[in-house]
Amino acid sequence: MGITNWSSILESILFAAGDEGLTLKQMAEVLEVDERITLDIVEQLIQEYEQDEKRGINIVQLAGTYQLATKKENAPYLTKLVESPSTTTISQAALETLAIIAYRQPIPRAEIEDIRGVKTERPLQTLMSKALIKEVGRAEGPGRAYLYGTTKEFLDYFGLRSLDELPPLPEKVNEEFVQEEADLFFEKFQETINS
Repeated sequence: MGITNWSSILESILFAAGDEGLTLKQMAEVLEVDERITLDIVEQLIQEYEQDEKRGINIVQLAGTYQLATKKENAPYLTKLVESPSTTTISQAALETLAIIAYRQPIPRAEIEDIRGVKTERPLQTLMSKALIKEVGRAEGPGRAYLYGTTKEFLDYFGLRSLDELPPLPEKVNEEFVQEEADLFFEKFQETINS
C-alpha cells in the first residue's frame, strides 16, 4: 500500500464528521495510532492550512473537538450564500435569555423569568429552534420543571472551546451602572451573532 498519508486521511475524516467534529481520541481510534501521534498530525495539518493563504478552510478546536471550518476572511461571501428571507436576527429578549442560561445553567424557566422580570416562553422557543439551547434535565421538587442549558452549537457559534471562555461577570454590581453594562454586553453579543 506504500506510505500512509496521515494528513490526507485526517482531512477526510474531519470533513466526513462535519459540524460534529472529532475528539483527539476518536481520530486516534480511526487512524489506529497513539493520541500523541494523532495530535502531531493534527498540529502539522493546522500549520499547513495557516501557511497556505490560497486555502479557504482551516482546522479549529471547539468544545473539545476538532473540525474543519471556513476562514473568517471569507465570511462576507458565506453570508451572501446563506442569506434568505427566513433568516432572522435574535431579539434583545432572546439575547438576554441566552446570556442568563449561559451563565446560570442548568436553569429552570421560572428562574430565568425571575431574573428578567418578564415571561420567556417565546425567547426560549427561538433559542431552541436555533439549537443554541436545549432541555438538559428536570429540576427536583414539585412540577419537575425543565432545566435549560447551552448546546455544542452555542459554543461553535461563538467560537468557544468551553463555557470557561465566557467573559467574567463583574463581582460587584453598581445599580446605576447595571443598565449601561447590560446594553453594552448585548450590543456586542448581537454584533457577534450578526457577523
